[in-house]
Amino acid sequence: MKPSILIIEDDDTMRETLSHVLKRDGYEVYSENSGSGALSMIKKNIIDLILLDMRLPDVDGLELLKKIKEFDTEILVIMMTAYSDVQTAVTAMKSGAYHYINKPFELEELKLLIEKGLETKSLINELRRFHRLQKEEDQNSRLFGNSAQIQYVKELIGMISKTNKTSVLIQGESGTGKEVAANAIHYNSKRTNKPLMKINCSAIPDSLLESELFGYEKGAFTDAKTTRKGLFELADGGTIFLDEIGDMKPLLQSKILRVIENQSFMRVGGERELKVDVRIIAATNKNLESLVKEGIFRNDLYYRLKVMVVAMPPLRDREDDILLLSNLFIEENNKEYSKNIKGLSDEAKKVVVHYPWPGNVRELKNVIERATILTDQPFITPKQLPFELRQNGGYGRKNIELDSTQISESMPLEEVEKIHLYNVLKKLDWNKSKASKSLGISRATLRAKIKRYHISDN
Repeated sequence: MKPSILIIEDDDTMRETLSHVLKRDGYEVYSENSGSGALSMIKKNIIDLILLDMRLPDVDGLELLKKIKEFDTEILVIMMTAYSDVQTAVTAMKSGAYHYINKPFELEELKLLIEKGLETKSLINELRRFHRLQKEEDQNSRLFGNSAQIQYVKELIGMISKTNKTSVLIQGESGTGKEVAANAIHYNSKRTNKPLMKINCSAIPDSLLESELFGYEKGAFTDAKTTRKGLFELADGGTIFLDEIGDMKPLLQSKILRVIENQSFMRVGGERELKVDVRIIAATNKNLESLVKEGIFRNDLYYRLKVMVVAMPPLRDREDDILLLSNLFIEENNKEYSKNIKGLSDEAKKVVVHYPWPGNVRELKNVIERATILTDQPFITPKQLPFELRQNGGYGRKNIELDSTQISESMPLEEVEKIHLYNVLKKLDWNKSKASKSLGISRATLRAKIKRYHISDN
């Protein structure tokens, strides 16, 4: 986006000349001849730099500078002053002005000062971005795995990252890596040098969520002592990640739809629309289509979000990745806890591969961390794994025929399905064609389930 400059100057000739020159140089230029008009302009638009005349008809330059800095401390302000006001200009710099320039001045001198100011601001923003990225571990924007399911997700993310504004909906169970996918889309896109702002829509009370997203004007409510920018404004030029959007109330849904359609919004208590350039990535572990049918989620927002859909596969469908991820987490924890664990024992491998992982990758990561802490041997054994893994993960279990009366309410759904598949196959003498017809699934799906649950006739 082009840097934006606001000229606050009551001399018509000076104001128009500066406006013409700066527009010709590629800047987005706004201009006002009074302090009151300037403040309204700042609240309406995102301004990078201000050229402020020291003397205005309705307000003193220092007083206006103070109000500008109260509104937004990051706006650069260059004071334009007569020679007799140099000491005042120095005072202005102590009050937050970036620099000052004496009238009359050469246009080239002013242009160099503007370039230097914007370059400084860009470097500061870049440094902040670098610090943010340092805090992001490498794995937080990388999807690990070699399974066909995760390879497809990687390819899809690669294609989505090449687009600039396309909305994205990431669907999947808790713990499957929806936030990692959002990170990957942003950091592999042209927006990588701009902010990635995140918010969990289910973690913030409805009364606060709107002001978090859109910001608020001073006096909008009792505690609004100053104007505050929201996440959409802070994400300008970058990406905003709305996690658990299925929990968002309909009123806010309509405002999100407006941002997608018009790239504009109003702060809470505001009267003017602010323009932003953001890509919206939303994520949910809920079935939005069902929520639409129930009238809980807006259908127009649903279709606007699902321009591109990324379905994160559950870990139980990525059997080939379970051991790979386990080894990666062991390596991480070796560094964290100063251990030298070589991996999982053969018996422990059977346990983690057979377990259905209802908490997905997040659960696997936590289990491996716990086992690493408990292990004082070269390999993690089943002894260091939680009871539920050894109980329900298939460790030491053979295919046992059970009837429906032996299925308990506490038994995981995966275990029930495994038992049912085994019983159907055994009853039909392991004829997969008859079994797939009886179960109402394709032979390919049946084969995949047999492999997943390690079902055999011996």
